[in-house]
This record gives sequence, C-alpha cells and structure tokens, in this order.
Amino acid sequence: MVWARAESIEGGEGDIPRGSTTARPGTAGPQVRERVTACRYSAAYKARILHEYEQLDKAGKGALLRREGLYSSLISSWKTARDHGAAEALARPVGRPKTDPRDKKIDELEGEVERLRAELDKTRHVIEVQGKPFALLDQLATGSENPTARSEQ
Repeated sequence: MVWARAESIEGGEGDIPRGSTTARPGTAGPQVRERVTACRYSAAYKARILHEYEQLDKAGKGALLRREGLYSSLISSWKTARDHGAAEALARPVGRPKTDPRDKKIDELEGEVERLRAELDKTRHVIEVQGKPFALLDQLATGSENPTARSEQ
C-alpha cells in the first residue's frame, strides 16, 4: 500500500494510505456526498443584477459575476425570462404548481356523496328486510280473522 502525507482540516499532519476509504474522525466519509441545494433568487435581486450587469463593460461583468458567485448562463436565462414575461417570469416560483383549493373541496364532497350513497343503500336494504316479516305477519293476522275465506281458496 502506498502512503501519502496529508494535512487534516485542523492543520495537523498524519499518514493516510492513498486510496483509503476511511475518513478521519469528525469529517464526512468520501462516499458521503453533501446535499446540494439550488439557490433561489428573488425577482428584485435578479432585476438589480441584470440592470447592473448591462451597464458594465466586459471586465466589469466578469468581476460582478465573480463577486456574486453567478454564472453567465444564469444571467442569460434571467434575460430571456425578463424578455418573455418581465416581472412575472422573474418572480415565477420554482417547483410543482400549488393545488387549487377547489379541487380539494371537490374531492371531499365526492367522498361524502359516496358515503351517503352507501348509507342510503344500507337503509333501503334494512327497510326491505323489515317489510318482509311485517307483510308475513299481516297476512297471518288477516288470515286468522277470516278462516272461511281461507278454506274457500
């Protein structure tokens, strides 16, 4: 194994085998990558940077990009967005569009209608089941009052 001399973040030196996958205590391992988050810029910031960028010469533009930590491609996309939609395009939120609250209400009401239909079907079934014994008892009651009518049939 080949050994290399390396300095830690704190400034101390130590021997670390070259190609080693072990990390020093207190530091992230080489397999662990930090999560990168996209920068989000406000519409006012974009407009200010574009205004300043367009007034500078080539050397000044480069200095502005370095100072702000931006890329020229980002400036180009901001210009395009500004040209196509002015302030609305610059302020457009990133990500999935928000859901319409009416859609949520529609889903709730459809669920309630389904629940009420099931309850109505159950109630109709109960009424039907209760009606059958009542009809049978009614038939028996009318039949015992009039025994001659039964024998004639």
